[in-house]
Amino acid sequence: MIAKDVSNVPYLRLLALLLTGIILVPSGAHLLELPGKASLDASTYFAVQAIYAGWSGFAIPIVAAILANGSLAWLERRAAPRRARWAAASAILTLLSLGVFFVWVLPANQATSNWTVKPADWTALRAHWEYGHAASAGLVFLAFLSTALATVRSGSSSDAGA
Repeated sequence: MIAKDVSNVPYLRLLALLLTGIILVPSGAHLLELPGKASLDASTYFAVQAIYAGWSGFAIPIVAAILANGSLAWLERRAAPRRARWAAASAILTLLSLGVFFVWVLPANQATSNWTVKPADWTALRAHWEYGHAASAGLVFLAFLSTALATVRSGSSSDAGA
């Protein structure tokens, strides 16, 4: 049960912003490297993909960001509904980015045994992987903006009813 004492809400805002910022880093990296990887031949592309070994550890801050933003939305829902809506939007956008991962990226990882086996349709799998990450990066960027708005927006009485 969540305590009714909201004196720690400013710390939760900061935590939500920090965690959402952390998950923006790998998402942004995938997006920014897409143009450079698009023209790589198969052997070079598969070699480059090996750099992602261990990136599954980013699941921890992703889940933590969802929980922090969801908790912030819950705690702010009455006192600062505008902040709560932005925090909820961030949690939902981050969940959607996970949906993109599970629908497009993970199947490509599985079909290629994490890019160690080259199936005949590897170029289609590459497109799913790269564009899935690009879509996810867009969603995480919007989540970060939403968390920022939940963090910096006024929590004054003018927030009520907005």
